[in-house]
Amino acid sequence: MDPTSNPLDAYAPAQMARLVNGVGIRKATLPVLQLWMLGLLAGAFIAFGAMLFTLVMTGSSADFGVARWIGGMAFSTGLILVIVGGAELFTGNNLIAMAWANGNVTTAQLLRSWGLVYAANLIGALGSVALVWYSGTLELGGGAVARTAAAIASAKLELGFVEAFVRGILCNTLVCLAVWLCFSAHDVSGKILSILFPISAFVALGFEHSVANMYLIPIGMLAGDGQFDLLAFAGNLVPVTLGNIVGGSGFVAIVYWIIYLRGKGEAMQ
Repeated sequence: MDPTSNPLDAYAPAQMARLVNGVGIRKATLPVLQLWMLGLLAGAFIAFGAMLFTLVMTGSSADFGVARWIGGMAFSTGLILVIVGGAELFTGNNLIAMAWANGNVTTAQLLRSWGLVYAANLIGALGSVALVWYSGTLELGGGAVARTAAAIASAKLELGFVEAFVRGILCNTLVCLAVWLCFSAHDVSGKILSILFPISAFVALGFEHSVANMYLIPIGMLAGDGQFDLLAFAGNLVPVTLGNIVGGSGFVAIVYWIIYLRGKGEAMQ
């Protein structure tokens, strides 16, 4: 790839597309153990962001929109850990669809990557649920954090299939745009700034992120009545996950593939 004229300049979108395509090829061919471990980390990292979001939203005296935006900034911690620390997140990995569309990744490789990472994200998030539950930190603020966690989960579980699906589309459009913007940056500070605004936007607007919900719904259920309802959990996770795939793969990866890489085929790696 040709360097930018100035090393301090952001990479141009056409250069970003080539970077995303090359990274997609590497991600799709990672060894199973490495992919699994990185997926576990991502599930835990997003859970850390969700934990901080829950705390920040507890007892906030800010106006409704401002409070949600501040909570979104707090939640951004999770994706910062994923991108800068290094981990494999299902929602961000929807960008592998660009390499798939370009003929560099097979359907089997794409589904293998998504499936392993999704399962690992789930285990990482549920492990975080167990650790938080037994840590007692839900009792911070005289149990106010637990009440906030329960309210967050309840609101998510009240969504109908179509609402959850569309909110999933909108969410992962912003998440994958945040990851896309990270490819324009040359340094860590640039990557962090690329993450903060799209991620805080999706949280403030109430969109639905499948991996975040892998933590937020179970911990909220436990904080509420102490019971875990698998069917209710799946009832949210299925439409949100499908929406995330449409938003990230369709509205970001495929759109940018059409704009910058279509017709270049397997030579573009």
